[in-house]
Amino acid sequence: MLSRLLRTPLGMLVRRIVLLYVVLMLCRVAFWIYNAAQLGPLTWSELGDLFIGALRFDTVSVVYADGLFILLSLLPLHLRERTWYRRMLRIYYVAVNSLAVVAVNLADAVYFRYTQKRFTADEIFFADNDNSLQLAGKFMAENWPLVAVWLLLTLLLAAGYGRKVREESLLRRGWPYYAGGTAILALAAGLSIAGARGGMTRMTRPITLSNATLYTADNGKANLILSNPFCILRTIEGGGSSRYRKYFSDEELPRRFTPIHQPADSAAVDLSGRNVVVFIMESMSAEHSAHLRPDLYAGREEQGFTPFLDSLMRNGLCFERMYANGTRSIQAMPSILGSIPSFRTPFVLMPQSLGASRQLPAILADRGYATAFFCGSEHGSMGFGAYARSAGVERLVSREDYEQKHGKGDFDGYWGIWDEPFLQFMGEELSATAEPFFATLFTLSSHHPFVVPEQYAATLPAGYTKIHKGVAYDDMAFRRFFERFGREEWFRRTIFVFVADHVSSEKFDPATREYPGNMHIIGFLYTPDGALHGRIGEVSQQLDIMPTLLGLTGNREPYFAFGRDVLNEPERPHWSVSYDGMFRAVTDGGVIAFDEERDAAACEPAGSQADSLLSQFRALVQQYYTRIERKNYTAHD
Repeated sequence: MLSRLLRTPLGMLVRRIVLLYVVLMLCRVAFWIYNAAQLGPLTWSELGDLFIGALRFDTVSVVYADGLFILLSLLPLHLRERTWYRRMLRIYYVAVNSLAVVAVNLADAVYFRYTQKRFTADEIFFADNDNSLQLAGKFMAENWPLVAVWLLLTLLLAAGYGRKVREESLLRRGWPYYAGGTAILALAAGLSIAGARGGMTRMTRPITLSNATLYTADNGKANLILSNPFCILRTIEGGGSSRYRKYFSDEELPRRFTPIHQPADSAAVDLSGRNVVVFIMESMSAEHSAHLRPDLYAGREEQGFTPFLDSLMRNGLCFERMYANGTRSIQAMPSILGSIPSFRTPFVLMPQSLGASRQLPAILADRGYATAFFCGSEHGSMGFGAYARSAGVERLVSREDYEQKHGKGDFDGYWGIWDEPFLQFMGEELSATAEPFFATLFTLSSHHPFVVPEQYAATLPAGYTKIHKGVAYDDMAFRRFFERFGREEWFRRTIFVFVADHVSSEKFDPATREYPGNMHIIGFLYTPDGALHGRIGEVSQQLDIMPTLLGLTGNREPYFAFGRDVLNEPERPHWSVSYDGMFRAVTDGGVIAFDEERDAAACEPAGSQADSLLSQFRALVQQYYTRIERKNYTAHD
């Protein structure tokens, strides 16, 4: 019976897909052998995680390369039994996988040696060498062992296909044949979609290159986990994103703007050795706060939806004009924790993001801080954990960790654990963590579809938009977190950072629907002992958080950041930069913008100061893409 099952169309398809996984792993072995000097040795302890990560990315590559093959192999028609049809499938399988899977992955082994990145859409769509074919021939000659491996693996694909095996369907002719075949095809289609996305839960975003860092903290070895055609097809949208205009010479550029910061001789406020906790709050627009927008709630029955956060703002260091650097959560993460913006393409979706970096978690870890990232979603979902690992976070805490200790009763049915119990869980974990520590938590409950726990549905204010009840719920969750842990010793030695990822999709104020109001978010620092207090009226941005925290915690080493230390670097531009088809920046005096494609610029209001800021903004963009090109985000180039 088993042998007969293996000869069914489904059984033969499984055989051929398994063979592809074997071939991809053999390509990966060749990749490592060619690049062992750069990647370093592999230990037995890390092989398990590397293998699991490789399987996940190989699944996507297999679906991308062979999705059509899978469909045609399971088509519930007797047509597939014809000799010419089977010959066509065999040619497709061997030819496509020989070129799109084997050849490209083996070429990656050579390409990575020179560029320290995998082969992506950039190399296909933006190669401008007239002698590309000649160069390809030269590289093949120089790397003939890989050519030999390519031929051997192609022969393995051809031999392992099983063309001489006579396929036999278990289903009889008639309606069982068509109904059963259709059911199998539908199941295969669903599994293929899940494989291409990296999962099928609500929390799963389509897998990106940065997800490789979930399986290793080493950015170099993350490249070992990746495979093609995944790398190519996942970068088509952002293909060419590293192309940029050079407005200034290499000598003049750093005089206009530099991301290299020299630490101040003395800090305005010295909080060295304190713990740092960063709350990244989903969709916390400034318009939710009566403290930030008293004009919006004048004469209204409901005076904002963040009364507790407002009380912290009044007693902390409040950034009254804090703006997001993007419109997506995945753009906020590097802005806040790495002071790295996203322009045409979100930074973490770019293959160059796996280059050398020294972001806030890594810098603090080197100074003895324990580092952790908390998110109530599933481990690895939404790309948050992957980015956190690449930024230097040592420990990821997710839904699975919560449910292991507290059961599965607090899942919200959509994204993860409700924010209130997960905040309590975070406090419990921090109470057991050695100081000093750095921790980040990303909230979830104010996200669409804007539901709250049933026990609070009738007591929380309904508000004026769908999100207001969820915002009020999160405000309550923070209040209860502070009430429970406010007397802990670690709590009193902590700098708390509250910052939104972006504004809400549900907008109440007409000004929030237009730039720059559609980027205005909640942002402030709070210390229980009142060490930080006051109001920052100048424009600030998410990019400013990392430099400001480094200044507060006594950093004494040069570092890389596109933002400014708002307490110690008054000479740097007061702005918030972003991209929405053109480069924009809101400043203390107005808005500046420019379009590289049309070579057009606008400043409101016009004047010499605006012209100077425009020049610095162009320099910032040039510095950004220069670093993308170099794949280096450190103070030491």
